[in-house]
Amino acid sequence: MPIAEVQYDDHLNELREEGHSVSGRHQFQDSSEGFAPERRRRIEARKAELTAEMALRELRQAMAFTQQDLADRLRVRQPAVAKLEQRTDMYISSLRSYIESIGGKLRIVASFPAGDVAITNFSSVSEPIDASAKGNPPVPHSGG
Repeated sequence: MPIAEVQYDDHLNELREEGHSVSGRHQFQDSSEGFAPERRRRIEARKAELTAEMALRELRQAMAFTQQDLADRLRVRQPAVAKLEQRTDMYISSLRSYIESIGGKLRIVASFPAGDVAITNFSSVSEPIDASAKGNPPVPHSGG
């Protein structure tokens, strides 16, 4: 179930618990009108928490795209998108292409106790989305 639907269902359950009559689905903005500022802050905090970290599949679903939609945009076949969504290690360019195909922009940020630093080395890297299918698997780092 896409994360947006989970959030909406949670919201409807909260309304029911508070004794509100809830029938059918309608825009969240409509149903949240008149909420106390504290409740709005809680909702926004929960929304930020739920969207702070997502797997690629969840992100694609939250953005209302199918794997076939992305395949068409990336000029690959749908199984390549499915494979990419399951990977735990991939080319940065593949991830960038995926993110850009759903309307985002990939930023790589290193977090340190003193603050965050955006890494810019990868701005011009260009590899195919499914390079391993062409016999070019990612080369593991040797630790040096």
